[in-house]
Amino acid sequence: MMQDDLHDVKTSFFSSLVTLFASSSTLVCCAIPALLVSLGAGAALASLVAVFPQIVWISENKEIIFLFSTVLMVIGGIVQWRNRYAPCPVDLRLRQACLRTRKVSLGIYLFSLALLIIGGWFAFIQPLL
Repeated sequence: MMQDDLHDVKTSFFSSLVTLFASSSTLVCCAIPALLVSLGAGAALASLVAVFPQIVWISENKEIIFLFSTVLMVIGGIVQWRNRYAPCPVDLRLRQACLRTRKVSLGIYLFSLALLIIGGWFAFIQPLL
């Protein structure tokens, strides 16, 4: 496997993990608290805030969290797009690993995008309804 090919695969997978981390922060700030309250589990939310008081800070600064997450998602999307046809090694086993990693990376990215959209819905659109 050429060094550049290995670098592209690692970069793509790393970018998808970063976007997953970034988008999951939007769930913590907005979607999970809104879901708990809408299900009538306000006491569970209060217990969660008592254990993790940082949730309040994250919720108060949701605009910054979403801006940062969206920027990371755009960067991750660019890396995914750029690497979609990157060459894989000629060796059959390495080629299969390369293609599998590319599919997993895309799946993680799409899941992250879904989390960002869900978090955005609960943070910005749902309160307006």
